[in-house]
Amino acid sequence: MITKEQKAQIVAKYGANKKDTGNIFVQIAILTAEIEDLKPHFLANPKDNHSRRGFIAKITKRRILLQHLKKENFELYNKVLAELNLRK
Repeated sequence: MITKEQKAQIVAKYGANKKDTGNIFVQIAILTAEIEDLKPHFLANPKDNHSRRGFIAKITKRRILLQHLKKENFELYNKVLAELNLRK
C-alpha cells in the first residue's frame, strides 16, 4: 500500500493541482504505483489468493481507465503509457 505522501507526490506530479485526484491520468498513476507496490508481495507469497483478488481488481480498474482514455483522448493515452512505462 502506498503512503499518503507517495500519493500526494503522484497527484502533484500528474495532476493540475494538488487536489486533482479525479483526473484520469492521476488515477491511472496511483493504481500503477499500488500495483507496483504489491508485486513483491505476490512473488514472496504465491498462495495468497485472498489478496490476489484485490490486486486483480486494481489491474482491471487500471485497464478499464486506460481503455476509456484511449477512446476519449488518444494523445493523452500515449503520454500516459510513456510516462508510466506501461506496455501496450
